[in-house]
Amino acid sequence: MNEAGASLRLRAEDAEDFRVVAACLQDALVPLGDMSFESAQGEFVVLANRFRWEAKSGERIHCAVHFTGVATVRRRGIDLRERGRILDLLTVTAEPGAVVLLFAGDLAVRLEGERIGCRLRDIGEPWPATGEPRHPDA
Repeated sequence: MNEAGASLRLRAEDAEDFRVVAACLQDALVPLGDMSFESAQGEFVVLANRFRWEAKSGERIHCAVHFTGVATVRRRGIDLRERGRILDLLTVTAEPGAVVLLFAGDLAVRLEGERIGCRLRDIGEPWPATGEPRHPDA
């Protein structure tokens, strides 16, 4: 993990890389209006408010997540008209030909393409979180 004050920058190209991205993005808050798909360029961009699990002091920071090689985007349970809705990102999974962003409430965004890559970059300065995300026992 990086130092508590360092900004995170990652690149993912395979399933192992995406496991690291998933760990860093767990419990990120994503406004629906801050996700966009540029089909002509094959790019899907997410601006998230991620919990800095690597920081010992409990912080959040803005984070840009840029997926490339995306041919198709499929959504489950997401109404694009609810642009102000905040989604709670649980995990990111990679499988052959797709990357799936899974959100609380059984919502999902599935990115499909032959070779999807990802770049993740923190933006700005972190701020104190109001609390550490908690999940009920399954």
